[in-house]
Amino acid sequence: MAAPPRAHPIRALYVKLFLTALAGAAAYVFFVVFNHRYLNHLSPNEVLLLEAGVIVLLAYAIARSLTTAVSAVMAQRGALGRAHVVRLFLNIIVAVIAVVGLTNLAGVSAESILLGSAFAGIVLGLAAQTVLGNVFAGLLLVFADPFRPGDRVGFVYSAYPALPPSYPHELEYPVYSGTIEDIGLVYTVLKLDSGGIARVPNAAVISSLVLQPHPTSISYHRVRMTFPQSTAITTVEGALPAIAAAFPRASAFDPGPRFEVTDISAATWDGTFLVSSPGRTDADVRNTVLRLVLARLPGASASTKP
Repeated sequence: MAAPPRAHPIRALYVKLFLTALAGAAAYVFFVVFNHRYLNHLSPNEVLLLEAGVIVLLAYAIARSLTTAVSAVMAQRGALGRAHVVRLFLNIIVAVIAVVGLTNLAGVSAESILLGSAFAGIVLGLAAQTVLGNVFAGLLLVFADPFRPGDRVGFVYSAYPALPPSYPHELEYPVYSGTIEDIGLVYTVLKLDSGGIARVPNAAVISSLVLQPHPTSISYHRVRMTFPQSTAITTVEGALPAIAAAFPRASAFDPGPRFEVTDISAATWDGTFLVSSPGRTDADVRNTVLRLVLARLPGASASTKP
């Protein structure tokens, strides 16, 4: 016998919130209208404690309904591992509302609470601007869902310094590439391709250029080398067949490895090999190309600048 279909989490959330609102309205009517009739044997402090207990129970029911719905929705989207970020944020909001209700019940006016919270918010906002920015950025990452744990990405962020060029006119920006391990409330955890773990602030992730290579996409690499004037271009180009064998064409649209003369001076000249390869790193491609070229120059010294 087939199991009955489960209710949609949002619809179930509406039902639970509606029932919680009915319970809250019933409790309000009871304490406002019938408390003198049925609770006349209790002291005012005991009545206040009872009312506070009802507020706490209602807040717990609302928080439980919200977090259950969030877990169900995130599970449907395949992102259950990140649901804890949203659950924590919602629990904090519900807890703040419950605290405001309890302080109002204790006789503290809502105006003074708002003024005090506004002042405290300004002070805390200035003191923890970076932390709050990362928290809201983390929530945006969870809801926008630009990537998920297990995805390979690369972050390019302008606040991190550019790499000094090895050659003129080739300034580069560092790409911090790796696999997403987790998206937390403050940091995004990145397992770097070079090894180790990087905890990138969520605010930096939001402001970054995010590179997401396709598993079957072709990456292009430039390997530049400097040779003395005595080295013939044809000698260096003689390494192309070996490089083409090491990096076969991935498709009919792939032009294959090629060689370009990049620069020339009084004593040296520069050449660049352009190689396409799916799934291989720059360091791996550079090492292979340099070895193949040096094998063509058994008696020459080639000054390389990776």
